[in-house]
Amino acid sequence: MSKAELARRAKLSVLTIDRVEKGLTCRMDTKRKIILSLGLKLSDRDKVFKP
Repeated sequence: MSKAELARRAKLSVLTIDRVEKGLTCRMDTKRKIILSLGLKLSDRDKVFKP
């Protein structure tokens, strides 16, 4: 999935997705939106974000 598609699904900006991919900090709500937009459960957060 492209950054643009993920941003659209998560209702976030592409810039925000880019920042998260670079490992910069983000709000918990942003992480939640990304996880759910990837079709994962919130319990799968360690698959997307480092603990």
